[in-house]
Amino acid sequence: MLSTRWQPLFGFSTDVSRLRDEMERLFGNTTQRRQAVSPTSYPPLNLWEDDDRYCVEAELPGMEVNDLEIYVHGNQLSIKGERKVPAVEKAIWHRHERGYGAFTRVIELPGEVNGEAVNAELKAGVLAITLPKCEAAKPRRIEVRGD
Repeated sequence: MLSTRWQPLFGFSTDVSRLRDEMERLFGNTTQRRQAVSPTSYPPLNLWEDDDRYCVEAELPGMEVNDLEIYVHGNQLSIKGERKVPAVEKAIWHRHERGYGAFTRVIELPGEVNGEAVNAELKAGVLAITLPKCEAAKPRRIEVRGD
């Protein structure tokens, strides 16, 4: 028997969105525009760490530096932005899969960071954020003494 965890809001809204997309595809209704950017999963990102820092890479194709805001508070990283609606005049949409609109992604980092030394760079649609660890969060080698 296969069981899945019940997620009342996230799963339901995802299923409804998928159903609406399929209905629009089947019946050719491309006039409705919807906000496809999900605050729970956008932008997709990777997070890793080494001894001195945490590194985050987020996929943001087509975004401009001026469309983004990044905040660090304690061990939380917040990425806010807005993907603008494409300016296309006198066109008939056949597919409208790329999302647009405002988004916010907040993640909890594994430890405290030095907020004054955070560095962010947007290059080729990838936002790279380097977050140096606070001294207290860095691993320390403990010398073992014996008799």
